[in-house]
Amino acid sequence: MNRFLISLLSLTLPAIAASCQGQSGAQVLNPQAFETKLNAAPEKTVLDVRTVSEYNRGHLKSAVLVDYYQRDFSAHLTKLDKTKPVFVYCASGVRSNSAARELIKLGFKEVYDLNGGLSAWTRAGKPIEK
Repeated sequence: MNRFLISLLSLTLPAIAASCQGQSGAQVLNPQAFETKLNAAPEKTVLDVRTVSEYNRGHLKSAVLVDYYQRDFSAHLTKLDKTKPVFVYCASGVRSNSAARELIKLGFKEVYDLNGGLSAWTRAGKPIEK
């Protein structure tokens, strides 16, 4: 029985650990964990990948807007500082997950993706700026 449990754990623990990072290689964090990491990072890039109109309705403090739907989206990402952690979000988490994958592909080492996007952030009562 103990061997069975050890075998089972050795197969499932890596999968559990991988799910915490998400498919992009970025760390996918709930709003509380995202806010904690965000506040702990003295130098960082906060990346909003929504549209201009979405951004204008409210965004995270000091967020840089790079519209995911723009043709030159990847080119804009290359201008960001790779030495700083990047905190990326969108409205619901779909665009930010794709953006996080792109950031990892471009060589960014520390990427945090807001699980559930700004919708989850505001439902959790976290602050936004307009």
